[in-house]
Amino acid sequence: MTSYHLITLISIGVSFSSYADNQKEVQDMSDPLAVYTQIGFGTTNKGLNLKVGQAYDTGIATTAGMNVIEVKGIYGDALGWESDSKTTDSIDSFRFRNFSVDLSSMSATQIDANYNLNANLVADESMDVSYSFIKALKPMGRFTFYPLAGVGASLGENTLEDDGSRDSGYSIMGAYGLVGMYAKVTINDKIWLNYNPFWLTTIGGSDNYKDHYYGLNQSHILTHEFAASYQINPRMNLRYFANWNENVDFVDGDHRLEFNYQL
Repeated sequence: MTSYHLITLISIGVSFSSYADNQKEVQDMSDPLAVYTQIGFGTTNKGLNLKVGQAYDTGIATTAGMNVIEVKGIYGDALGWESDSKTTDSIDSFRFRNFSVDLSSMSATQIDANYNLNANLVADESMDVSYSFIKALKPMGRFTFYPLAGVGASLGENTLEDDGSRDSGYSIMGAYGLVGMYAKVTINDKIWLNYNPFWLTTIGGSDNYKDHYYGLNQSHILTHEFAASYQINPRMNLRYFANWNENVDFVDGDHRLEFNYQL
């Protein structure tokens, strides 16, 4: 099942049309709202990550669109450096994102779908799908802020119901809300830093989902992401990411080194 998912996603990435043929200007890869066709590869403490992004013509002159597919945690036991209890040699998760950016207002909408193949307190596998709005604020010196707000739904496979029974197959567990921010500080024309905090909270669904989705007796969670980036040339960059939350400290969080190339 996992191998099939991987082959399918790679096939989708290979079949992406070359929007870069019509995209003459290289985009600013430090801008969270930049739209461009790209490929990426990362090595992490939980295995390898692959990323493919396709910019596309929305048909509206002032709007740009992009789809991004990521496959995470490939061959974690063999190529990661976490303990075997935290990794497998399959895949940890998939992620799909669709951006639609209004170039006149520098605002964007995003559909973000994360499918987690690891079990949690609520389900054997789970997927979060959210719709959010992002706005680029006016830069303040070296700093630029991009606040975000959205709502989403959580789906699960073999979910644990309030009465202790298990559903067979897939079901909708509940709904959640999220607020957060992408923040960028420009060090120079080659180096920039990001800090991206997000707060998520359940807002509806089964009691088991609302009370335990983010951990035992946790209906909400604050997550953190830090990134340090180096622009090798206008089309290539190297980025270090760290992800952690209120339950997992920085050292025990997810760490990855990622190479990105703009096509």
